Amino acid sequence: MDKIPMTREGYERLEAELKNLKSVERPAVIRAIAEARDHGDLSENAEYHAARERQSFIEGRIAELEDKVSRGEIIDVASLTGKQVKFGAKVTLADEDTDEESTYQIVGADEADVEKGRISITSPLARALINKQAGDTVEVATPRGHKAYEIIKVRFK
Repeated sequence: MDKIPMTREGYERLEAELKNLKSVERPAVIRAIAEARDHGDLSENAEYHAARERQSFIEGRIAELEDKVSRGEIIDVASLTGKQVKFGAKVTLADEDTDEESTYQIVGADEADVEKGRISITSPLARALINKQAGDTVEVATPRGHKAYEIIKVRFK
């Protein structure tokens, strides 16, 4: 079973969602199913079918989160140092075509949010950056063609 790298914040967010699903959402959907059953004929009861569908989604998400939490490998980004790009690094890149700079932190797949500058360790850009250092150039295949970036800075704080 492969470990899933994640930051402490990402792990805690998954745990909080799991706790909410188990302690709030699951009991609520069970009550909704019971109420819908009380309305009579289940074959034509839209509320019942919607509640059962919601229950199916919740149970699937609980199983998925339990798996991720059990395989989660928390990486303490604050303790990391070095010049090479690795999980948790904040990397400043310059687009070689436009000279536009952007900064991304490499995080776990469930923590990724490009608008907040957080990219998944499994993304093509992050995979291209791993083990590189400031001054290196990386080329990444994107939906709009190949892009080249120069690594300007690597930091972990």
